[in-house]
Amino acid sequence: MAHDHSHHDHSHAVSFNKESLKAFQLGIGLNIVFVAVEIGAGLTYKSMSLLSDAGHNLADVASLLLSYIAFKLAHKQATIRYTYGFKKTTVLAAFLNALLLLLAIGMLGYESVLRLQSPPVVEGSGIAWVAALGIVVNGVSALLFFRHKDTDLNVKGAYWHLLADALVSVGVVIGGIVISYTGWYWLDPVIGLAIMIIILIGTWSLLTDSFNMSVDGVPAGIELDEISRVILSVGYIVNVHHIHIWPISTTENALTAHVIIDDGLPFDEKLKVIQQLKHELMHHNIHHSTIELESKTIHCPDENERLEQQAQQHLH
Repeated sequence: MAHDHSHHDHSHAVSFNKESLKAFQLGIGLNIVFVAVEIGAGLTYKSMSLLSDAGHNLADVASLLLSYIAFKLAHKQATIRYTYGFKKTTVLAAFLNALLLLLAIGMLGYESVLRLQSPPVVEGSGIAWVAALGIVVNGVSALLFFRHKDTDLNVKGAYWHLLADALVSVGVVIGGIVISYTGWYWLDPVIGLAIMIIILIGTWSLLTDSFNMSVDGVPAGIELDEISRVILSVGYIVNVHHIHIWPISTTENALTAHVIIDDGLPFDEKLKVIQQLKHELMHHNIHHSTIELESKTIHCPDENERLEQQAQQHLH
């Protein structure tokens, strides 16, 4: 039964990659068309809100492209120089994505504050219609990523980007309708600022998660103590130290550890224990594990030092 599970995991990963690649292609295509429409309409209606929204959507197209390229690179074969392949580009793309979003928020925020001081006259109903199209385009694009948004940081980034865009469009539609009836031109930049705060909240976790990954922090959702307990729960393993866990990509993690296996066990049996341990770690989202074998008498220098210190403390 356990064997079945690992097989299922693998096929799931493959279908998820194919689906995600399709989602990126569709999302990029839809958004490029929409940006062109929005720029045209923004110039026609002299609407800053449509133009700044087009700028925001363009930043999204760039970040979708970044994620797509990273996805493609992640599946390139390892080389002599890049022994893990290019999987880590997915982490860099996620980090750049978050930075791009922050940059877009900064620029749009600045523009909105300027416009609050002297709101320009805009064509409300025209803005509303174009923005309504934006809700459809971004809503459909976001749905493409919904299913796998919790399995990969770049998919999560794309999902949040597009959802934020759909929200922006909702705000712009409401603003357009209200402006066309009331002539409250100041409403346009106010809605813009409110939406930026929402985007900022969504972006923050993307920024911190991807930064954590790029400096090889323990991936979110994995606890070092828990993994330590998992290792010690495998029969015949009496001690573990020097555990390092880090992300290879936004979906794969690696581990190295030194384990001491019961000295009475024949060597072949010890290898079987290590195989079982690796299998166990797969269930805990660790896909590549390197285990160094030690015995009760032969340790790595660091562990020897630690044991000596322990002995010293007992003496005192």
